[in-house]
Amino acid sequence: MNSDKPASGETAAINFIQEAINEHNETGRFDGRVHTRFPPEPNGYMHIGHAKAFYLNYAIAQANGGLFNLRFDDTNPLKEDVEFVESIKEDIAWMGCDWGDRLYFASDYFGKLYDYAVQLIEQGDAYVDSQSGDESRVGRGTVKVAGTNSPYRERTVEENLDLFARMRAGEFADGDHVLRAKIDMASPNMLLRDPILYRIRHATHHRTGDAWCIYPLYDWAHGLEDSIEGITHSLCSLEFDTHRPLYDWFLDRLGVFHPQQIEFARLNLTYTVMSKRHLGRLVEEGFVSGWNDPRLPTISGLRRRGYTPAAIREFLDRVGVARADSTADHALLEFCIREELNKTAPRRMGVLRPLKLVITNYDEDKIEMIPCDNNPEDDDAGQREVPFGRELWVERDDFREDAPKKWFRLAPGKEVRLKHAYFVTCDEVVKDNAGEVIELRCSYDPASRGGSSPDGRKVRGTLHWVSARHAVKAEVRLYDHLFAALVPGADHDGDYTRDINPESLVKLSDARLEPALGEIGEGERVQFMRHGYFCLDSVESAPDKPVFNRTVGLRDSWAKLEKKLSKG
Repeated sequence: MNSDKPASGETAAINFIQEAINEHNETGRFDGRVHTRFPPEPNGYMHIGHAKAFYLNYAIAQANGGLFNLRFDDTNPLKEDVEFVESIKEDIAWMGCDWGDRLYFASDYFGKLYDYAVQLIEQGDAYVDSQSGDESRVGRGTVKVAGTNSPYRERTVEENLDLFARMRAGEFADGDHVLRAKIDMASPNMLLRDPILYRIRHATHHRTGDAWCIYPLYDWAHGLEDSIEGITHSLCSLEFDTHRPLYDWFLDRLGVFHPQQIEFARLNLTYTVMSKRHLGRLVEEGFVSGWNDPRLPTISGLRRRGYTPAAIREFLDRVGVARADSTADHALLEFCIREELNKTAPRRMGVLRPLKLVITNYDEDKIEMIPCDNNPEDDDAGQREVPFGRELWVERDDFREDAPKKWFRLAPGKEVRLKHAYFVTCDEVVKDNAGEVIELRCSYDPASRGGSSPDGRKVRGTLHWVSARHAVKAEVRLYDHLFAALVPGADHDGDYTRDINPESLVKLSDARLEPALGEIGEGERVQFMRHGYFCLDSVESAPDKPVFNRTVGLRDSWAKLEKKLSKG
């Protein structure tokens, strides 16, 4: 899928990461090289928090004339799938990040990682542990209590090499043995208490098949993969700062190339959850329709909803890069897409809850083509012609039979302006047997074509409309926050599903749209006048029944956000 590429160095404003790179360039640590990577685990779809990570890595490389790798850390065959691999590649490319010919997998290095593990054993820095999982967990200790050495910690190098080779050969069942690093069971950093490097797992891998029955753990593989690829700056989110001493220990013990890990704050967003595990539960338990549900913060969900790469990048630039965790307001993300679409999206008329309006003094067979502006914010957008006839659709919400005093839309005896067309006055209300209003009979002023009257009278209400004869019938989906709480689960012991917003999706199956919307293509975004910005759904639309998703409403909540932020 094509997208506009981010300009080189779009996020390269000086920050602590760039300062570290500048210092390395001055000292010659990496010979002036900058080589970054993004290492996703293919066990779910990417969300906007991942977008911050891979966009940052890519932009930093671009700003410094460096290289960017995409590498899948596919070390757990039980949770990984080719579907996730392909979705991640699509999302990163759609966001404008180009890895060139540098697409790698941890599984590319399984042989090399195994050799490194053998080297650690030969150095006396790793051993095969035969404790049960429960015994190992107890022996690890707690934050306040030091761990205790495994009874198998002092096996000889020869014993460990033999057992590890037999693990590799498939002689043992899952859980019989693990390979552990020999570091320090009393370390205050729990990750340094003889961490597991390999576990036995008789499972088919999506790339290597059944070639392996032992698999490296992420912490063992991650830093070594960076080293193998010559990564200079390993940019990670803050939760990995306690892992850095472990990566350093592995690299130093093996005497291999040593990248510099730098941690940054991950992206948190109000009214949503930012965890593949949490998102996976929403998908698996049917709270949403799939990973690409437009209510999710996944890249595929945002794309389906109508967000653009440029708007997401603008949001990420505004959030910035920091050392301390914080939470961005969802209103800022909406502001960014609204600002872009206000300038670029053509205006169209769509009636979401239709009510028939008949102009009784208009010729039944007459059809006029009314010129309408495509986008008043764009001088080059020009105009289009929209058919106008005797029978129209207007919004049901634009009519009140018992209108309040300051009601400026349709009501018995009220005159309104039909956008770009004529003044009409409501003369009669037609109801069905149940008392439901089903039709408005109006008269029009032929002299008011274009929306103004020669006599200069003022009409305060302006309504959009669609010709009944030419209307395209469609389903329109109005999306809101998936969660009703600012921090989902905060008031329910972490159970975020209890904060699901029952109004997060409203389906309107009988919308009537102007004819031009019947020819819209996938990926095109439009403004439905007075309703917000919409795009054609890329999954469920059909030629005979288009489905439109609302990307964002017209209401600008940025001012409210700024006011809140200014109060600190």
